[in-house]
Amino acid sequence: MRFQSRRSKEPLYAKPQFRFHVPKVVSFSPLPSSLVRNFFTQAASKYGLDVQVVSINKYDLSLMAKELSDADYIIGDYSFSIPITSESIALMKNVKLIQQPSTGYNHIDIEACAKRGIPVSNIGGANAISVAEHSITLALILLKRITYAHQKILEGEWVQSELMNLSGELYGKTWGVIGFGRIGKAVAERVRALGGIVVYYDIKRPREDEERKFEASYRTLARLLAESDIISIHTPLNKETNRMIGERELRLMKPTGIFVNPSRGELVDEEALARAVREGWIAGVGVDVFSKEPPPPDNPLVVAAREGASIVLTPHIAGATNEARQRIIQVTVENIVRVMLGQKPENVVNQ
Repeated sequence: MRFQSRRSKEPLYAKPQFRFHVPKVVSFSPLPSSLVRNFFTQAASKYGLDVQVVSINKYDLSLMAKELSDADYIIGDYSFSIPITSESIALMKNVKLIQQPSTGYNHIDIEACAKRGIPVSNIGGANAISVAEHSITLALILLKRITYAHQKILEGEWVQSELMNLSGELYGKTWGVIGFGRIGKAVAERVRALGGIVVYYDIKRPREDEERKFEASYRTLARLLAESDIISIHTPLNKETNRMIGERELRLMKPTGIFVNPSRGELVDEEALARAVREGWIAGVGVDVFSKEPPPPDNPLVVAAREGASIVLTPHIAGATNEARQRIIQVTVENIVRVMLGQKPENVVNQ
C-alpha cells in the first residue's frame, strides 16, 4: 500500500517510466493533505488501493488548472471558503465525483457539474443526530431562560421567583419542523421522546406510513407558523428557500413562540428575526448560522443579543460534534472509495 501526499506547490517525486494509474484526490478542505490521506488508509487498504492526495487551500484558477486537469475526485471545502464555480469545474477533465463533507453545498455550482456529468454528493444524515440535539438544546435554553439565569447569578441577583413565572417545559408543546428530511426527522424523534407534539412542513410530503412512524402531522407553512410553540428550520439553501422566513412569516407566530435556525443563515431575514424578538412578535430565537460567517459586530442578531434580547447564538457548531465529524469523514472517504470500485455514489444532490 502506497499513499502519496503533497501540497500543490511541493515538487513531485520522480515517477517510474511505467506504472498503473493512481487515483488523484484534490482536497479543498482546510485540513492538511497528510491528514486527509490518513483518512483513506483504512477504507482503501481493504481493496489494495493507492491514492494520491493534493491540497488546494485558496481559490486560485491558475493553481487549480494545474491540479484539476488530471484529478479523479474532489473533496469540497466544509468551511465554504473555496467555491467550486463553473470556471473551476471547466478545468475538471476526469473528475468522477465531487464529495462535499457537509450537508450544505450551496458554494458548489451543481448545475454546471451536472452539465459536465459530474455527480456531487453531500454527507446525507451523518450529522443529523448532532444537529437535532443542538436544535433541541437551543430551544430548552430559551424555554427555561438558562442564559438569563446564569448571567443574573454572576451579577449577584437571585431571580428564582421571577423565573418561576417565565420558564417552561417542552412537554406538551407543539414543535413545528420546517424541512422533513433526515435532520427534521431526527428532531421529530427527540421531540416526541420528550413529550412534544410534532407538526411539519416540506415541499415533498412523505408517505403516510412515514408520518405515522415519526408521529408527525403535515401542515401548510402558514398553519405551522401559527400553531407551533417552537419552530426549527432544516431546509437546504437554494433559490426557492432563500429568505423563506421573513417579517410576514414571523408575524404569524405566537408571541410566546421560539424560532431556531441551525441550517443556513440566508434562509431567514436576519433583520426581521432580530426585530421579531426585540419588539415581542415572538419570545425567543436560537441561531447557529449566519448570512455572513463569522458575523460582523453589526449583525442585527448580534446587536439585539448584546442589548439583552432573548437570543442564543452559537458559532455554526450544531453539526460539528466530535462524533458527527467522525461520521462525516467516514461517509466522505467511503463514498469516494465506492466510486473507485466502480459503484454508484450515494447522497447525490444533482441528479
